[in-house]
Amino acid sequence: MEAKPAIMWSCGPLNGTGGAEDQPLCQHLHLVLSVFSLLYLVAGVPVGLGYNALLVLVNLHDQSSMTMPDVYFVNMAVAGLVLSALAPVHLLGPTASGWALWGFGSEAHVTLLVLFNVSSLVTMYSTALLSLDCYIERALPRTYMSSVYNTRHVCGFVWGGALLTSFSSLLFYVCSHVAARIVECSKMRDAQAADAIMVFIGYVVPALAVLYALALISRIRKADTPLDQDAGRPDPSVHRLLVATVCTQFGLWTPHYLTLLGHTLLALRGKPVDRHHLGILLFAKDVARFLAFSSSSVVPLLYRYINRNFPSKLRRLTKKMHCGRQSCSPDRAGVQQVMA
Repeated sequence: MEAKPAIMWSCGPLNGTGGAEDQPLCQHLHLVLSVFSLLYLVAGVPVGLGYNALLVLVNLHDQSSMTMPDVYFVNMAVAGLVLSALAPVHLLGPTASGWALWGFGSEAHVTLLVLFNVSSLVTMYSTALLSLDCYIERALPRTYMSSVYNTRHVCGFVWGGALLTSFSSLLFYVCSHVAARIVECSKMRDAQAADAIMVFIGYVVPALAVLYALALISRIRKADTPLDQDAGRPDPSVHRLLVATVCTQFGLWTPHYLTLLGHTLLALRGKPVDRHHLGILLFAKDVARFLAFSSSSVVPLLYRYINRNFPSKLRRLTKKMHCGRQSCSPDRAGVQQVMA
């Protein structure tokens, strides 16, 4: 199913299909999408860049008080910075406006697509591993299986695995944009294969891991065991933050992977897609892309307002910035938190 990309926020694919009655609805939907996309570019992107950078700086400045969830949220914040930086290029690229800064067959398009896939993989797997480690920390609070030291190494493996996974997808995307005379790419000119890889590895696997972890956590919360009275059990706010993060990440990323799955299934039919259904698919991709990028702004806000320790960390960072090179008086609250 090779079709020329249609311009986003237009109803061009529906023209000539006899669905004139659908034109007003199509135009209204695209107008609403364009308004929300522009609002996100004006307000959401600065919020995402600012809060993700603040989350990283605050935690790296006070590494002694970092916990296991903090490491995963720093990891997601770095991926969020990449997504926030890519959002204007994607949402105002050749699928979004008439003044394209780069073409679909260029190296820039493939590079941006790979960066987007890497960030999505890091985001989903950080959420899944956060769920699993929260279960381990709650079930075995006195062990070091989910320690900060181990979590930092796990996050490094997550980035490495995301790069390796995206490399296989990169081969399919590159071969789908180069000439068929290249022998090595003659059998790999199918971008749908890359989409299928991303759906399975980037969504199905972490979704199953999250469901398994939440089911185990719910069983522990229902059971009245001596571990519930243990002083070393996780902060209750961590559970609220975990549930809010999982619901947000999967709620905003699921449409993106569903559109990839739909595009793959349509391609497997081997039949040409009519312009009406093609227009619906393109509009669904635009909405899914917008929701995926918005996750980079929503998650750091959740961390900011649900995590109880973040305000105190932010105050210590602000106080140190005001003190400069002069010695500051120790923060009693911070010392008590580190001792705890």
